[in-house]
Amino acid sequence: MQKGWSLSAGCKLCHQGAKMVLFLTGLCPRSCWYCPLSTERKERDVIYANERRIHTPEEAGSVARRMSALGTGITGGEPLSVPGRLQEYAKYLKREFGTSHHIHLYTGLAPERDHLSALVGLVDEIRMHPPPEIWDGIVDTPYREAALTAGSMGFSVGFEVPSLPGIGSLAPMLPFLDFMNINELEWGESNAVAMRERRMVLEDGVHNAVSGARGWAASLIGHPKVHWCSSRFKDSVQLRKRLLRVAKNTARPFDQITRDGTILYGVLESRGVVPPLFHQLEPDMYEQRDGALETAWWVLTEFADQIEGKKTIVERYPDRGLVVEVTPVL
Repeated sequence: MQKGWSLSAGCKLCHQGAKMVLFLTGLCPRSCWYCPLSTERKERDVIYANERRIHTPEEAGSVARRMSALGTGITGGEPLSVPGRLQEYAKYLKREFGTSHHIHLYTGLAPERDHLSALVGLVDEIRMHPPPEIWDGIVDTPYREAALTAGSMGFSVGFEVPSLPGIGSLAPMLPFLDFMNINELEWGESNAVAMRERRMVLEDGVHNAVSGARGWAASLIGHPKVHWCSSRFKDSVQLRKRLLRVAKNTARPFDQITRDGTILYGVLESRGVVPPLFHQLEPDMYEQRDGALETAWWVLTEFADQIEGKKTIVERYPDRGLVVEVTPVL
């Protein structure tokens, strides 16, 4: 992202890690070859709040509280393919957290006035993703009319698109938008074959960025309304800040929060037996869960020779999230 450039309200909160990501459905009428969705989500009618599978607005609210969310980004799939669900969840979040809880909506469609009217007071920011095949001649498509209509109804409106060859063709739309976010094209498990067919390669062995993506957007980067969001930024800054918010709200006394927002703790498989050493610890320094004992990682390493049973150190996302690494204690 370029420093000094103005950001949309939604982006400002994302940069703080303060937005919950609400994946409303994996259903989508389009089949974009570059879609990075995982097989667990793509073309499946499932709902996730951040990395957690949920089923109700109340569960979404619970996830938002755990990270002290100041807003929500609603994405998919195509959220407008389930309009009733979209309104239900947005209405709940606004009622539960107040009108200042900022909600932005990603859509691949050019919503008409009737669709937008139903979202007034529920969604603050509309981010449209027109298909690449119409980028050349974009001002003569329904997306221009949708942008004008949404703006007249009080929405902040912009484009959010991946950096693809030909993206410079979107420049004529800038006068009609409040912002344009360009996401660095990313390699994923579901689009790898399509990437190879187009002779695309990874920029390096660390991130998912596709080589050449920034160059394709070069003619747009630098415009005051255009914001470049790199794969590196999303991985190393945006996600880390969001995880840190969750970790600070949910970590147990014995969990260690890492600089990346993950947590470290020790697991002892003790078959339900609490070793005598644990009785010397404060009561909140260990927990029985799933037939094992969880405690501070340093307890297992420092007193390994005094504790019988299989011992491991676990690093995972906070709030019982994704396990990153499991290391045996020898």
